[in-house]
Amino acid sequence: MRIGKLAQRAGTRAKTLRFYEKQGLLPPADRTPSGYRDYEPDAVNRIDFIHRGQAAGLTLAQIRQILDIRDSGSSPCEHVRNLLDARLCEIEQQIAQLTALHDSVVALRDAAADPAPATCDPGLVCRYL
Repeated sequence: MRIGKLAQRAGTRAKTLRFYEKQGLLPPADRTPSGYRDYEPDAVNRIDFIHRGQAAGLTLAQIRQILDIRDSGSSPCEHVRNLLDARLCEIEQQIAQLTALHDSVVALRDAAADPAPATCDPGLVCRYL
């Protein structure tokens, strides 16, 4: 299947598919006699997998590792689990940081609930920040 049709079926753009191929996420496509890329129908499933990996927050390098494991004939399940465990830890750290930021902004906002401009120090831009 030509690159435009694959892009349409996979819900992406031809430019993205060329990038994926260059990055080793898609195997190089066969070429027609006129030089057009000619992808196998199962390329749609591979692109769907790439998109699901990205949606889970995996990097393209991590997704390529998974694909390389699968392409070598092995099951990538354990590797995927390890990547997802690491991703969960990252997400939990981000949530903790966002919670701390939230609490800090709430405290700043609460301190500014009853502003009294007449009591502000002229040397400060704003005492609430």
